[in-house]
Amino acid sequence: MTERAVDLLRRLIATPSISRSEGDTADILEDYIRRQGPEPHRLHNNVWAYAAPYDSAKPTLLLNSHHDTVKPSPAYTRQPFEPAIEGDRLYGLGSNDAGASLVGLLHAFLSFRDVGLPFNLLFVATAEEEVTGANGMRAMVEYWKESGEMPGWAIIGEPTGMNAAIAERGLLVLDCVATAAGGHAARGGENALYKALDDIAALRSLRFPKESELLGPVRVTATQIAAGTQHNVLPTECRFVVDVRTTDALSNAETAEFIRKSIASEVTPRSLHIAASAISAGHPLVRAAKATGSQTFVSPTTSDQSVLPMVDTLKIGIGLSERSHTPDEFVLISEIDRGIKQYIQIIKNFANEIME
Repeated sequence: MTERAVDLLRRLIATPSISRSEGDTADILEDYIRRQGPEPHRLHNNVWAYAAPYDSAKPTLLLNSHHDTVKPSPAYTRQPFEPAIEGDRLYGLGSNDAGASLVGLLHAFLSFRDVGLPFNLLFVATAEEEVTGANGMRAMVEYWKESGEMPGWAIIGEPTGMNAAIAERGLLVLDCVATAAGGHAARGGENALYKALDDIAALRSLRFPKESELLGPVRVTATQIAAGTQHNVLPTECRFVVDVRTTDALSNAETAEFIRKSIASEVTPRSLHIAASAISAGHPLVRAAKATGSQTFVSPTTSDQSVLPMVDTLKIGIGLSERSHTPDEFVLISEIDRGIKQYIQIIKNFANEIME
């Protein structure tokens, strides 16, 4: 099984799949799943299959990872699309993030083909994860809402060293604009830059009405600012950008609205899609992972969990997060071997939890 998984991962590495251009890897995955027995389905470049015929009377456990990648770093010393094995290492773009988790989850999924489980087992390889694109997991969510096949739980495959991330922060990027009447610098008057600075100072000490037990307070950071046309003219407009790391205590919409009411500047969120997520430490899915030796932690990175707020999700995967998006990315073949076995055991443990 590990050998087949590694062979598939090498094919995926050798096939460029930069976000929004994943058609070729979607073709590979669709063909591979079909040849293994399950009937694959496709929406845009998302590919999915059930391990057994879908039963509407059962809840669904989703196994998900993504097959898109970021663009290769200019600092690569190897060819990013040429998979190379040296000892235990498999090099190549997307090997660690998140190809290893993808092929690991897929082969764990295939081992349950037509096995009686107390839930539907669904595998989905999504596109556009690296850009939170409309045609990735967001499109799948809309499909499930229309079809009535929304999963009840999900295992999200991202490199975590096969430890279990029980929470991750969401993200809001706010474009803010302060305006003023302006005037000559020698005479004084309303200054949009000063208004923006007052608002930024207010954001530094802002306290929200709710705080997450797991994730703590919302983090608000001003990261960009621009104003003025020349030295002797008071700015009539000052634009600044605020990076907000949200929590499960407030939705992104609620967080943005609280900030909007707390400052004088106009506030426009770029997107509300990247939500925080959290799952109880006592959830059956968490217990199933911990029984295999996984440690729980809070993840600093985002994933497709962010667009699944209606689903109980656990992020756990093969490889290490610190290797993601780095030059000469790699994963260990031994990690893939252990990861597949651990995924299989987690699914078995979860089935037992549900039946008890």
